[in-house]
Amino acid sequence: MNNTASVGTPDAPARPNRLGEFWFYFRENRGAVIGLWIFALFAFLAFFGPWVAPHDATAQFRSATLQPPVWQEGGSWTHILGTDPLGRDMLSRLIVGARYSFFVGVIVVSIAATGGIIVGLIAGFAPKWLDSIIMRIMDIVLAFPSLLLALVLVAILGPSLTNAMIAIAIVLQPHYVRLTRASVLSERQKDYVTSARVAGAGIFRLMFVTVLPNCLAPIIVQAALSFSTAILDAAALGFLGMGAQPPTPEWGTMLAEAREFILRAWWVVTFPGIAILVTVLAINLMGDGLRDALDPKLKRS
Repeated sequence: MNNTASVGTPDAPARPNRLGEFWFYFRENRGAVIGLWIFALFAFLAFFGPWVAPHDATAQFRSATLQPPVWQEGGSWTHILGTDPLGRDMLSRLIVGARYSFFVGVIVVSIAATGGIIVGLIAGFAPKWLDSIIMRIMDIVLAFPSLLLALVLVAILGPSLTNAMIAIAIVLQPHYVRLTRASVLSERQKDYVTSARVAGAGIFRLMFVTVLPNCLAPIIVQAALSFSTAILDAAALGFLGMGAQPPTPEWGTMLAEAREFILRAWWVVTFPGIAILVTVLAINLMGDGLRDALDPKLKRS
């Protein structure tokens, strides 16, 4: 009786699942892990901010206007980070403002990524003349400074947070178009795409089922970086009076309302600025970690 089956080679170590492999490479970047924790706190405040905030973000305490933070002379534990010129609690407005910044990022990235991916797929599979037209339009959009173009679009549409999100999404879309098109052009010549085409796969199946899943890694990294860009641009438009309008507790609008008090009451400008800085920095660090984890060229065997 043949016993060769029992003398076989030892089992190879099991390959870690894709999620485990992703987390292994992601946690190698300590900054990315810190950014992830800060982003998790940011997301928590975005969903539960109104219940976590100690006061109503729009409530005015007229007896406590421009009250300093608790650690400064004249401060109190009732308003830990002080109050603004109208007596509104700074901590409550910062917490509730996280909701506006978070959903600006989510909606802008969703619109820009969806439109950019579709146009990029079309450009990657289209005839050369159509591809050239699409890419020249994207080049024209990219030729303008992003904030200036967003400002012009909001001026046309009218100042509001919704119009600001639409404008920022239009400005960010060319980045997704170029990235998706470049990925499609490198993938569509590979054997698995040729096999799918020979097997009778239609153009839409090739685009969305065969090619797109293999182009997602750089798009996910770009989405993380665009998230921080959207928050920063929305804050800039709010500061210029073209984004969220008072009394909305959006961080950029809070800066605009308080700029004339910068010398008298430093806290009304400093805390919204720190909130923007920390959030954008955390998301950028997280984006670096995503790039390290998802880019196979950076992985060591």
